[in-house]
Amino acid sequence: MLKSLINELIHSVTKALDKHRNVSVLDLVKPFLILSMIHSGSVCARTFCGAGRVCVSTDRGEPVCRCLEKCDVSEHWVCGSNSKSYRNHCELHRDACVTHTKIHVAHRGPCLVVCLLSDRDWLRERVVQWVQEELGSDNLTSNASSAHDLLVYTSQIYDNGDSQLDSREFLSFLKHNETALNLTLSNTLETNLLLRSLCVDALIELSDENADWKLSLTEFINCLTPTYHPPERKCALEDEVFEDGAETQMECNKCVCACGNWVCTALICKEDEEGAEEEELTEEEWSRRVAELSVLQVKHL
Repeated sequence: MLKSLINELIHSVTKALDKHRNVSVLDLVKPFLILSMIHSGSVCARTFCGAGRVCVSTDRGEPVCRCLEKCDVSEHWVCGSNSKSYRNHCELHRDACVTHTKIHVAHRGPCLVVCLLSDRDWLRERVVQWVQEELGSDNLTSNASSAHDLLVYTSQIYDNGDSQLDSREFLSFLKHNETALNLTLSNTLETNLLLRSLCVDALIELSDENADWKLSLTEFINCLTPTYHPPERKCALEDEVFEDGAETQMECNKCVCACGNWVCTALICKEDEEGAEEEELTEEEWSRRVAELSVLQVKHL
């Protein structure tokens, strides 16, 4: 069938040229493009590719699996085993294919973003270093001669006149001095901004003695005094104590201990959900499954 189709296409093109018609290049090439697509489809009919891949025909007419160029834009967020959030399963498998890494679905929904004690303390250290660098700078805009004076001056700029810094005002201070502070908590902008906000909340909670979620001038200075050593906080659950960064499962939700608080996903758990969804395969398992299917396909030809 394929051979006869080729002959018919060649005959029609030759006939058009014999009549000296004004035939465009596209008109001449289009039939062969269609034929190429048909041929590619027939070649790939016996080839199984893993998730995130698609079968294409090479110049020599051989089937080969390649990474998908793009996925659809449907939103069914999943968290990968690499702690990266993906819009859908296709995006996860495509990334695994492109990066040549093994990635499987850790859980439904986007990955948890939490500020751990190390993140909180790193942010605090960056601000403390900024204070020291500002005091030693020739371009100091205030007349501060000590860390105490500079923190008083800074608080007065951003406290909106009420002598208290809330999280929004603290974030405004960080943003205005972003270049000098060099605040990079994550390799993606969106996650970096979220982490910064979470860690500011953790800093405020650390020094907020009256629990009003605002830092008075005294609380702000105490928080950023170089000699201050932030305490390490742990999480408790059913008479057990968990270290910062520890993970646990609450039905279908994942929880992480972060700065003394449990932070959990908010998935709606269904009674029949457990075990209902097929376990996600790693890239190595996909390769084995594809090889098995290819063998079965050949046997049935």
